[in-house]
Amino acid sequence: MEKILSLDGISKWFGATQAVAEVSLNLPQGILALLGSSGCGKTTLLRLIAGFEQPQTGSIEIAGRKVASVNCWIPPEQRRLGMVFQDYALFPHLTVAENIAFGLKKQEKNAAKRLIELVGLTGLEQRYPYQLSGGQQQRVALARALAPQPQLVLLDEPLSNLDMQVRLRLREEIRDILKATGTSAVFVTHDREEALAIADLVAVMSKGKLEQIGTPQEIYTQPASRFVAEFVTGANFIFAERQGQLWATEVGYFAAADNEQEQVDLMIREEDLLIEPTELEAAATIHNRRFLGREYRYCVLTPSGKELHARTSTNQVLPVGAKVRLKATSVKIFPLERSRS
Repeated sequence: MEKILSLDGISKWFGATQAVAEVSLNLPQGILALLGSSGCGKTTLLRLIAGFEQPQTGSIEIAGRKVASVNCWIPPEQRRLGMVFQDYALFPHLTVAENIAFGLKKQEKNAAKRLIELVGLTGLEQRYPYQLSGGQQQRVALARALAPQPQLVLLDEPLSNLDMQVRLRLREEIRDILKATGTSAVFVTHDREEALAIADLVAVMSKGKLEQIGTPQEIYTQPASRFVAEFVTGANFIFAERQGQLWATEVGYFAAADNEQEQVDLMIREEDLLIEPTELEAAATIHNRRFLGREYRYCVLTPSGKELHARTSTNQVLPVGAKVRLKATSVKIFPLERSRS
């Protein structure tokens, strides 16, 4: 299958700061999320793909055509890209229909009409941006980006300016619209749930580097690094030493996998950490409890004072200060942090 997007060793510096560090990835078809915290380089990488910045190493290909390298640079308007910005970037003096059809050739006007229906704006064609809600304005921006039938659509934090309910609804609609039109896309987000819900592939970035790329399921269940585990899954880490077929920790024993390591850190996702009341004095203690609607999130203090977090159903309610025993339905082994070794 032809790759819609291919990055090979892309790097970008701003002065002495390396914003993107030798990033390589391929997107066959579908939706790619660039996920990371502020300053990780994800927006810079999107700008490099768009043509707003030029890489200092590496190359970029879109649909098999080289558009950027050290010696090659195709301007943004010649890359057959659609762009959806965080702040919508609509023309305030144009109607919904005029915004979507802006720049289209006469024979493409019918496509704009079909997109109005697809994004759920039928009946609003003659309204101006100021007469629309934030969600409606973002639908206009998406329809405008799709109207020229681009090879790839780039979305820069498209939902960050919307309230929670609109974000939850629109993230599903954006995926459905992209799939309905057969359009591949790259979108930037710092929201892990958003990335997992919308994307076919998730690329997790940290300090300009690509930490891991994979399906949402792979990223969540098999994180390749401690950073991915903490950022995407909110995982706990606890020191463990081998004792025969078990890992011994300060909060109990866990089954040991077949490997030769004697000391490791065990990764336990919050939903995999089970807490049970106990009378043992050396047990962990519930430090606080937060109600999250469908579940409780407990902060548990170990005897050494380390904080661990667990999510449970609302059927289980344990008071703050209660002594608890910890178990895990699943653990993953990570090498010890250098500070401990």
